[in-house]
Amino acid sequence: MPKATIKFTYEDYKNLPESETKRYELIEGELLMIPSPTFEHQDVSANLAFALAKFVREHKLGKVLNAPLDVVLDDENVVQPDIIFISKARSHIIHKEAIKGAPDLVVEILSPSTSERDRTMKKKLYARARVTEYWLVDPESKTIEILKLGETGFERVALYNKDETLTSPMLPRLQIPLTEVFSS
Repeated sequence: MPKATIKFTYEDYKNLPESETKRYELIEGELLMIPSPTFEHQDVSANLAFALAKFVREHKLGKVLNAPLDVVLDDENVVQPDIIFISKARSHIIHKEAIKGAPDLVVEILSPSTSERDRTMKKKLYARARVTEYWLVDPESKTIEILKLGETGFERVALYNKDETLTSPMLPRLQIPLTEVFSS
């Protein structure tokens, strides 16, 4: 006899007790637990978000936001990326309770417990939702992989290490020295 699969919706997700929603994502109707980030993860996230937000603010390009914040891609997919950028042109997806639609840029900071999910399930999900650019940040190897949406999904356009300066296809004037992101 086949195993019954229960799929959750955004409405189910919203009705979880408040303390619970900060620890889960909804991917393809399945509730997946998000472990609490490590100090290193949060340090890298804060450094990168600060540099990105400073650039976006100075050039009046839109908004940079950090987790936890629900990004509702559709009724069965609600994620909490570590960092997102939403351009002025797409500001209509910003709502009081959540982001409803695909951000222009999604940044996921890898950890041992989420790395596989970020590299596979979420990569496909973000491509299907039409996220323009996806950054995979690896605090362990001190690298940032830049992926750009192409005709058949994401394509790698760059892999930066801790001694290089990150640039972005979507934000061409952006320059972030990674020594500032991966500082100890």
